[in-house]
Amino acid sequence: MCGIVGYIGKQEAYPILIRGLQRLEYRGYDSAGIALIHNENLNVYKAKGKVADLVRFAEQQDIHGTIGIAHTRWATHGEPNQVNAHPHYSQSEELALIHNGIIENYAVLKEGLKEQGYTFNSDTDTEVLIQLIEFVKKSNKVDLTKAVQLALNQVVGAYAIAVIEKDQPDTIVAARKGSPLVVGIGEDEFFLASDATPIVEFTNQVVYVGEEEIVTLRRGQELKIRTISDVEKTPEIKKLEMTLTQLEKGGYPHFMIKEIFEQPKTLSDSMRGRVNIEENNITLSGFIDNKEKFLNAKRIIITACGTSWHAGLIGKYAIEEFARIPVEVEYSSEFRYRKPVINKDDIVIPISQSGETADTLAAVELAKSKGAFIFGICNVVGASIPRNTDSGCYTHAGPEIGVASTKAFTAQVTVLTMLALMIGKEKGTLSEEQYLRTVHELGQIPDKIKIILEQNEAIAQFAKTFTYAQNFIYLGRGYNFPVALEGALKLKEISYIHAEGYPAAEMKHGPIALISQEMPVVVIATSAGMYDKVVSNIQEIKARKGKIISVITEGDVVVKNLSDYTISIPDTEECLVPLLAAIPLQLMAYHIAVVKGCDVDQPRNLAKSVTVE
Repeated sequence: MCGIVGYIGKQEAYPILIRGLQRLEYRGYDSAGIALIHNENLNVYKAKGKVADLVRFAEQQDIHGTIGIAHTRWATHGEPNQVNAHPHYSQSEELALIHNGIIENYAVLKEGLKEQGYTFNSDTDTEVLIQLIEFVKKSNKVDLTKAVQLALNQVVGAYAIAVIEKDQPDTIVAARKGSPLVVGIGEDEFFLASDATPIVEFTNQVVYVGEEEIVTLRRGQELKIRTISDVEKTPEIKKLEMTLTQLEKGGYPHFMIKEIFEQPKTLSDSMRGRVNIEENNITLSGFIDNKEKFLNAKRIIITACGTSWHAGLIGKYAIEEFARIPVEVEYSSEFRYRKPVINKDDIVIPISQSGETADTLAAVELAKSKGAFIFGICNVVGASIPRNTDSGCYTHAGPEIGVASTKAFTAQVTVLTMLALMIGKEKGTLSEEQYLRTVHELGQIPDKIKIILEQNEAIAQFAKTFTYAQNFIYLGRGYNFPVALEGALKLKEISYIHAEGYPAAEMKHGPIALISQEMPVVVIATSAGMYDKVVSNIQEIKARKGKIISVITEGDVVVKNLSDYTISIPDTEECLVPLLAAIPLQLMAYHIAVVKGCDVDQPRNLAKSVTVE
């Protein structure tokens, strides 16, 4: 959730750390802070608000030093303010720590430390951790690495931490459990971050820190790794495939609109090497290597959160239609706690853009403990979910910086569709004709999205009409019901307008009471699917003077004449409509939010990667 950055080397640390925070600000932006060691001083500077607020505050301070750690916060324990911002000093101010995660037993630890004479300035669990490390260090007369190790053995919860010590200006100690951490290796320098985005500018050599591992970064020495149970590990250096260009706005006003317009390319990347248009064939190595598992599966359980859960619903429709395997789609947060029935012949598919979603990771651990086969779908190479699953598939959407997911969603749907087609073909439950037709159409989707994007200006114009709205309803049927849910979520996330998605036929069972001339209703009314039924639902809305915005298939005049505003999309197979219908809903939400003056890339109270419960 929060973003952490560290640097030790020969360069001035401050500009590197600030750039790193700016790249990680999508993970949290309630407050920010930095700690630097210079001239035997450990200086900590913090500010409420965004990284820009920290920069303004730090301009008047001593920002020199070639070692430092920095943090951008998404508040968990304690309100967003300067006192609760990270880094946190220890009581002696000899140590400083930054932390992503939650220490669940902080209250018990805090009471024990109070008995030892420690006092606390903030409301955070993080301050408890740095006080504990200092207490352990002084009580046991050990170095910083050993103190971190001993302290973490007393901790219950999730963490990625980095600690520096005033009297050790050549060392950073970091550790992780349940929260991501990656080390970049340069020439006589180390970089540390929650993900690789702050590192790619400086090196493509990285080490992904493993679960319950402690890394010691010492100037002039090689990276050292030990577990909290004191087992030495050999660092596994990997090469980053990310590029700096992917992390820039490229002339767009916001990352979100850039990422919406990137979808023709990102879906092509998701299909590259997997969909052979000439031969009308799909090849997913993760499926091929585990074909018998899928062919013999009695049930598939998809577990995810938020937008990924919506993608999972679309995947359920496709897998059940093509492969005739029962599919359940579970919120990871509920799945992990409700004592689910999981069998050894089940396949569990966790879906996560970041690969670090805490609830989904916990669901993976639960499913593994029951002997199920785990097939992960993730966007971030080297993340925790792909490292903890039996097999899987990367979506290859590239870095997604906007907090509201766009291209990651359509990439997830693309991968799930390819998987459904492969299972159906191998099981013989999908006709050859439909398989070939759908594969061919899948290959056309990127070009069809380009056609939809040409309507961006028209959507921007009519979106201005709806900035007055306090509520929206989104309706869809079949494959388009999850798209309605996703469209409503996008609007809620970035414009702060209340919106709900419903199956269109369910409108009569309650939501129709809300319909009035002040209530905009978005209806996905494409020709593929239950078209006549949706037309009837639109007529019911029209009779109650609802404002209708419809997503229609090109050439449709029936729904167009019933609607106040329409957005047309090219015709395609029913199972592929979500890949097209999602685009205008993303654009509409974006433009409404922009006109309202909302921060579309960093909506209030949200963060990109939810690594805590």
